[in-house]
Amino acid sequence: MNYRTLGRTGLLVSEIGFGAWGIGGIVRDSSAYGRTDDRVSQRALEAAYEAGVTFFDTSALYGYGHSEELIGKTLHKVRDRIVISTKAGFIDFSGAQDFSPAHLRSSLEASLRRLRSGYVDVFQLHDPPLDLLEQDDSIMTTLNNFQEEGKIRIIGISTRTPADSLIAVERLGFKSVQVNFNLVDQRVLEIGLFPACRTHGAGLIVRTPLCFGFLTGKYAAGDDYAVGDHRGRWKPEQVKLWAEACELFSATLAPEEAQSNAQIALRYVLSFVEVSTTIPGMLTNTQVVENVAASGMGPFPMQVIKEFSEIYRRHTFFCK
Repeated sequence: MNYRTLGRTGLLVSEIGFGAWGIGGIVRDSSAYGRTDDRVSQRALEAAYEAGVTFFDTSALYGYGHSEELIGKTLHKVRDRIVISTKAGFIDFSGAQDFSPAHLRSSLEASLRRLRSGYVDVFQLHDPPLDLLEQDDSIMTTLNNFQEEGKIRIIGISTRTPADSLIAVERLGFKSVQVNFNLVDQRVLEIGLFPACRTHGAGLIVRTPLCFGFLTGKYAAGDDYAVGDHRGRWKPEQVKLWAEACELFSATLAPEEAQSNAQIALRYVLSFVEVSTTIPGMLTNTQVVENVAASGMGPFPMQVIKEFSEIYRRHTFFCK
C-alpha cells in the first residue's frame, strides 16, 4: 500500500481507503447495496487493515450509524493507527438535512460513541447547500469549537458536485473535500479543481471511483437488484451507459497488462497526485484484495491518461 498526505493537513492516509456506506446495510428506509452480513463486513474491515488500509470513510447516515458501529467494534484496538472520517448533516434517506449547531454536536457525540473513539480525524459536513454556509456563521463556528475541544482534527466537507468543491476550496477555505471523480465523470478536471487544491493546500478524498460498481464490468442494465440496493432506482438507460463504459477504456490497454476493470478505474484516479485517497465501497474480503492491489500497480503513463480523456470527450456517460 502506498500512502499520501491529505493536502497540507499533516494527516497521512492510505491511497486506497475503505468506503463504508455499503457495510451500513439496510436499516429502516436506508439504502446502500442491499442487505449485508455483519460478520462478512467485519472480516472485510480486518482484511483492509491487514492489507495496509488506514483510511476509513463513513457517515452517521450509513445504516443510521451501523457502519460506524462496525468500524468501532472491529478496529477500536488499532484506533491510533488508522484515520477515520465521518459526516453529519443528513437526517434520513429522503434527503432531509440539519446543519444546526445542536444537531452537529449531537451527531458528533453519537458518532464518537459508535466509533469507540474520543475524536474523529476528519469531520465532514455531508453535502450541505453552500449558500447556507455563507449565510450562517454558526456552522463553521461550531466546527471550530469541536477542533478546540479536541473532538475533531480536520474540518472537511463532502460536496454534491465538483463545482461545489471548487467553491469550498477557493472561497470557503476547506482543507479537505470529498468529491466524485472517475473514468466516466471527469468534471473535476474540466473545472480546474486540482490546481485549486494545490494552490490552497486542500486534500482530496475521491468517492465513486468505480461509479457505484458499474466500472467493474460486473453489472448490466437488465440486472435485478436486491431490496435496498440504490442501483435498482437508476434508469436502465443510465445503467447501460455506465456498465458498458469499462470496455471502452480497457480496450486501449495492451492485452498483457493483467488487471481487472476495477483496478484500471482505481489506477486512473490515483494517477493524479492531487488525489489524497480514493474510497471504493468494499463489502467483502475479495473486493478488498482486488482493490488494494491497484495501489501497487502505480499510475498510468501520461499517454494512457490522454487516451482516457479522449474517450471521455467522445462519449456521453450521463442521461439527460
